[in-house]
Amino acid sequence: MRPGVIHGVGLGPGAVDLLSVRADRLVRNAKHIAFFRKAGRAGRARKIVEGMLRADVTEFAMEYPVTTEIPLDDPAYNATLSAFYEECTAHLRALAATGEDVVVLSEGDPFFYGSFMHLYERLKDSNRVEVVPAITGMSAAWTATGLPITWGDDILTVLAGTLPMEDLIRGMSGADAIVVMKIGRNIDKVVEALKTSGRYDAAWLVEFASMEEQRVTPLREATARITPYFSIILVHGQGRRP
Repeated sequence: MRPGVIHGVGLGPGAVDLLSVRADRLVRNAKHIAFFRKAGRAGRARKIVEGMLRADVTEFAMEYPVTTEIPLDDPAYNATLSAFYEECTAHLRALAATGEDVVVLSEGDPFFYGSFMHLYERLKDSNRVEVVPAITGMSAAWTATGLPITWGDDILTVLAGTLPMEDLIRGMSGADAIVVMKIGRNIDKVVEALKTSGRYDAAWLVEFASMEEQRVTPLREATARITPYFSIILVHGQGRRP
């Protein structure tokens, strides 16, 4: 029996019409799909493909055991997530062993800060795994501002809002163009780092890039409210141009 193929399919930033042709084909023809979600939630990846799935599809929801309940630097955080990913991997491996192909839905690009990477590392040496790249949330975000993110020789620096303050300041201070992801509860720290590095006045906040809820605002006009997890902060480069 031919082992099944596990497909890690990037869905892009959220708009269904931004899926690649390959991703669209795999999703519509999938007999088995898997996707991550918070417990009690439908899951953003699953929402993106609503109305695209065949009637007899089998769904495997992989529910995170923790999100923000345990600090990132607590050993229990990694231990809990590691066990979770092992469990998910075992399920996918067992399904592939029966000859069934599986499509694992991934928000954005599977190899860019995606949970699918943790499955891939556990599966790649024992199973056939094929990855479909996608438009990233950050490219959708800078497109939404109507401004190029880099010019000429600009250096683009991508930072996670979960980083310590000193790392954020150091990364922002030496960059021409900046993308800050994973904002969520880290907004105050990110704002302070932008101010300290002198980049605050040039920063933009993009929420839910490419989705119906999309909002694009200069950051200095937006910090009075709590930003959702689906938000990205940008500072555009101003480099060489003809």
